[in-house]
Amino acid sequence: MAKSQSGFNRRSTTEQVTEGIDLSGKTILITGVNSGLGYESMRVLAMRGAHVIGAARTLEKAQAACDSIEGCTTPIACELGDPASVVACARGVISQFEVIDVLMANAGIMSPAELSLVNDYARPLEAQFATNHMGHFLLIHHLLPLLKRATQGRIVLLSSMGHVQSPKGGIDFDNLDCHQGYNPWETYGQSKLANILCARHLNTLLADTAVTANAVHPGVIKTNLSRNSAGLMFRVIQFFANFVERTVPQGAATQCYVATHPSLATTGGEYFADCNIKQPSEYALDDALASRLWDESVTLAAAYLDG
Repeated sequence: MAKSQSGFNRRSTTEQVTEGIDLSGKTILITGVNSGLGYESMRVLAMRGAHVIGAARTLEKAQAACDSIEGCTTPIACELGDPASVVACARGVISQFEVIDVLMANAGIMSPAELSLVNDYARPLEAQFATNHMGHFLLIHHLLPLLKRATQGRIVLLSSMGHVQSPKGGIDFDNLDCHQGYNPWETYGQSKLANILCARHLNTLLADTAVTANAVHPGVIKTNLSRNSAGLMFRVIQFFANFVERTVPQGAATQCYVATHPSLATTGGEYFADCNIKQPSEYALDDALASRLWDESVTLAAAYLDG
């Protein structure tokens, strides 16, 4: 397969895209380090010299993951579906660290067959939106001061090509609790679109700082992300995965590339796939939609934004 402008492609691995990069002295926070892409990202970035703050749903899972790799790590609990846990995680990080160089928003859930609600925000939210978007939105909010202290801070939000499955209008603000009907894949697409829009708007807000924000699509990989998925769409994806699936080291390559590569020091507000900038959906390029989502997220999380 021919290499593209970055020199990397869909078959490049985490070790290949970070080869020769010395991350000594860098502190990187990664959510969802207990398995899959998060675990691989932690392993390789720690191997390159970074101090990785490994976040997982429980401290036990984070500790086990950190203990299983070589390098400098600090485990921490962060249940993204629970805003109180997210705030506690942020406070724990702030109490131990003065600077964060990279925040990699990796964790998430995908298309659970049954509707589940998170009732801790200003109004009930469907769990994928609450976890994939709101949890990371809240974590980023509290850790921005530490990112701004970095020589060049980076925020990497894990999105998906699945963002193209979002509902009409992109974000259905009137149905965030799915009281008008629940479609697992459409709501997953909505949450992944929210990741792109969040990165896009956040990067605009950070224009006068040394912090950038980007979103990435990892590709089709069999990880624990799909543990709760079901339905016809999931079976179709599983079938085609046999032909286009990549390994976990290949899947984690794009997020590690965007998080660390020197050539991207001033690149922000973009959507990456296969270690290259790609064109997302029309909704993902809608700055008015991104601004509205940001404002709505602030309103929803108002009780958790201070302190």
